[in-house]
Amino acid sequence: MTTPRVLIADAISPRGIEELARDNALELTTKTALTEPELVALIPEFSAIIIRSETKVSSKILNAGTKLRVVGRAGVGVDNVDVEAATRRGIVVLNAPGGNTVSTAEHAFSLLLSVARRIPQADASVRGKNWDRKNFEGVELYNKTLGVIGLGRIGSELSRRAIAFGMRVLAYDPYLSATRARSLQVELVDELDDLLTNSDFISLHTPLTAETHHIVDPARLQKTKRGVRIINCARGGLVDEAALARALQDRHVAAAALDVFEHEPLPDDSPLRLAPNLVLTPHLGASTAEAQESVGIEIAQSVRAALLEGTIRNAINMPNLDAKTLSIIGPHLRFGEKLGRFLSQIAPRRVETLNINYSGKVNEVDTTTITRAVLKGFLQSAGGSEVNEVNAPAFAETLGLKITETRLSAAGDYTDLLELSAVADGKTVSVGGAFFGATPRIVSVNSRPVEARPHGVLLVLENTDRPGMVGRVGTMLGNHGVNIATMSLSRNQAGGTALTVLNLDSTPDAQLLEKIRASEDIHSAQVIEL
Repeated sequence: MTTPRVLIADAISPRGIEELARDNALELTTKTALTEPELVALIPEFSAIIIRSETKVSSKILNAGTKLRVVGRAGVGVDNVDVEAATRRGIVVLNAPGGNTVSTAEHAFSLLLSVARRIPQADASVRGKNWDRKNFEGVELYNKTLGVIGLGRIGSELSRRAIAFGMRVLAYDPYLSATRARSLQVELVDELDDLLTNSDFISLHTPLTAETHHIVDPARLQKTKRGVRIINCARGGLVDEAALARALQDRHVAAAALDVFEHEPLPDDSPLRLAPNLVLTPHLGASTAEAQESVGIEIAQSVRAALLEGTIRNAINMPNLDAKTLSIIGPHLRFGEKLGRFLSQIAPRRVETLNINYSGKVNEVDTTTITRAVLKGFLQSAGGSEVNEVNAPAFAETLGLKITETRLSAAGDYTDLLELSAVADGKTVSVGGAFFGATPRIVSVNSRPVEARPHGVLLVLENTDRPGMVGRVGTMLGNHGVNIATMSLSRNQAGGTALTVLNLDSTPDAQLLEKIRASEDIHSAQVIEL
């Protein structure tokens, strides 16, 4: 087996390098400050690339990465990665969300204190041989209201520190539960405007998305209290910088502090540079020795796990799957993929809807990854080897394939049951599978009960139920050197239509298959390869 190669395109901590190099299981190459053309030329040889904020992983780089399976971002934000293109290519994008939580929260709180007491400006004044105490009068944090937009890891840590200073904390986060808000001792507001109009300080801690881009725009700035102070240590682009510069100039915003910007480094002609009541830092949120070591180790462990174990954690574009979860649902993933592959080979062309029904104990686990495995198997005939668990949902969407999921608490005669059905032009075909202990078995085809091994070559026959049919088919196969390993028979009624599923030791050639189909009373014959 070829050793996976990992390109380290931005500097990470030595401990992170040591973690990657452990056991010599990965081949490492460190090359930093690469241009996009240089990366396009270099990336085809690598299974993974690790970056920080300096390197941008564009669609050109991703498309050139023919072996690329993982992009690892040593940090939280992934706005320097084209995640959509990575998903289309089936590349997992990982980040390290926990490593710099405390570091960034502490930096945000430092900026909170700085804008309250004008510390950087006072320092510059004293260094300029001035002693102008009156012009640097500040405000206390005690009994003031802090509005936190986004109460994830960092927003939560900032809130704890603010509460310790005697501040009231309002929080706006559409995804935060009321129970979680109560546990953090913050007041949850349903509307952002309620936070804007009632906060003395506002700190942003939300990801940058189409929804949150310029979440603080001119209209929202006008809704804030006159004299508000604003801090952004999250992502550049959350604040309309031109609007903020104007609000600082007319003193509607008394002060602000920014650690992140829409364009980094901050352009020389940015109006922000002219605002005296603004504190600027060069993206220092994660710039502590502890944070750099932590995110380096965290991303190294995640990349190793993805490449060597197939376990996914801290993924941006697919569900996380740790070793414990994988040990539980791993058999379901492999079986689900085989059932999807089986269904794709008996289904008509241009399937419109694929339904996945989970019954029984399988509903006790998160079935998202099983659904992705089913899709991978079902779509591989259309998309080939490029279809995987990451890009299968996106590929299905491009085909106009509607995916539905249903769940039943009981599974009939089985502990759990996975049933797939495909609909095209009003016709439905289906396959069902269950575990007999630890052994997977196909237990239904087109709603007819069977028992077949989901492995190797299967021959699925529909024929008129009459004596001698099994012997006739067996003789034809034997005359062509094709051995039957196992057989399962089913019929709707005596003399009606019978279903036969044969596990074969080898694949019948086209000539033999045509001979079987031409045989009297054979309605259909399909070879399924798993």
